Amino acid sequence: MSIYSLEKLISETRRIARDYRNATGKPLGGVSGEIAHFDACHNLGLEPVPAGTQGGYDAIGRGSREGKKIQIKGRVIFDEEKAGQRIGQLKVEQEWDSVVLVLMDENFEPFEIYEADREDIIEAQEASQSKRAKRGAMSVAKFKAISQLAWTREFGEEDEVWDNQSGS
Repeated sequence: MSIYSLEKLISETRRIARDYRNATGKPLGGVSGEIAHFDACHNLGLEPVPAGTQGGYDAIGRGSREGKKIQIKGRVIFDEEKAGQRIGQLKVEQEWDSVVLVLMDENFEPFEIYEADREDIIEAQEASQSKRAKRGAMSVAKFKAISQLAWTREFGEEDEVWDNQSGS
């Protein structure tokens, strides 16, 4: 058992990543994904899968997501005006039920979490003529358009999921 709590380590990781970017102008590689993984599990009540587990998912759902295999992606939004921001490759050939996208501010703090079902993601990729979409890449804007808002910094986990597709 570690003498450090995971919450404390993630808090320090956020600080180091922010300070590194402020000092160099570059992001600290790989850190946002680990922070997003923690934030998704913590804020949505997901159970992380053990390191080294084979499969295309990062967590198992609990509660309303019971048993769902969930892939977790993270994106730090440094400039909301910048177009074309993309999320990491979606592993469509592997086993998973939904993808959670954690959006973080310039301090690596989460402000929104979106969730999209496998069927919606595959349908959106098939509808796109882009070679990037065919390889599993997707823009943040497209992901938000096909997903549901699952959590916000202001309100926590959404009781009634807001559906981007129907506007309800």
